[in-house]
Amino acid sequence: MEDFHVSLKKAKEAISGSESPFKEVFAHGTLSVELYQPDKIDHQTPHERDEVYIIAEGSGKFHLENEYISFEKGDFLFVPAGKEHRFESFTADFSTWVLFYGPKGGETDIQ
Repeated sequence: MEDFHVSLKKAKEAISGSESPFKEVFAHGTLSVELYQPDKIDHQTPHERDEVYIIAEGSGKFHLENEYISFEKGDFLFVPAGKEHRFESFTADFSTWVLFYGPKGGETDIQ
């Protein structure tokens, strides 16, 4: 059973044969995992679901609404559904895991 493990190497191989900068590499329930590897410019628009980025390689700046954050390999970034965001000034080797989950519109805090 290998469906529970996706290596960065295998994900990069899958995306290298694609014209798209992202490739879904795992799905389960509401969870969708992609590898995202933009070429020089990040053309993302806001997404309908909450998402998490885990930086696989590289570094740069991350723009979320009115805030800029420096990121590097291993960092975790959370983006609520519908928020404007993009990666900027990233290194040529940049790639990130993207985890989409939950319902459209995002989850709400449960107290």
